[in-house]
Amino acid sequence: MMIGPELTNGAKRIGYARVSTKDQKLDIQINALSAVGCDQIFSDHGVSGSRFRRPGLDDALKALEPGDMLVVYKLCRLGRSVNHLAELLKRFRNDDIHFQALSEGISTTTIGGKLIYHIFASVAEFQRDLIRENTVLGIEAARQRGKQIGRPCKLNSSDIAKAIELSISQGLSVSQIAALHNVSYSTMRRSLMRSGLAELV
Repeated sequence: MMIGPELTNGAKRIGYARVSTKDQKLDIQINALSAVGCDQIFSDHGVSGSRFRRPGLDDALKALEPGDMLVVYKLCRLGRSVNHLAELLKRFRNDDIHFQALSEGISTTTIGGKLIYHIFASVAEFQRDLIRENTVLGIEAARQRGKQIGRPCKLNSSDIAKAIELSISQGLSVSQIAALHNVSYSTMRRSLMRSGLAELV
């Protein structure tokens, strides 16, 4: 396990720990975060990584200022998915926040560690482009197979592609995505079902 790198100008080292069930313990993660000199440690106990709202993580992110570092025991303790992790790392880079994952030996204060930002950003962009392309092609193919029945759709192909991107990259629920598009839950659900994306509803 790597030791916490030196930070400059009085920057803080903020730790974050999470376990998915109430039966699991945070001790190992918190001890490791304390050992590398975290100034504050936030945690979520019994909160699945798939949950959109994680109060401990939200508080940790709010505590970070330019030059600070977020430290986790393992990468999987932070992101819900590769896309979500990539979005967080992109945010850290833009806000001048360093990141360290102890078990994987990752620290963005090093030259090699900075490469992590670019790798995850590239993966996320690739997946977003793939989702958009597949979604638009799928919707157009469905239209060509038959005439639409019922009222005109309120959401076009681009809207559906954006909805899928939000679901995967940010873990938003159908209700949350519907609210962002100013449509009802049922409208968003029908649109996803019509596009062959029943697994998202």
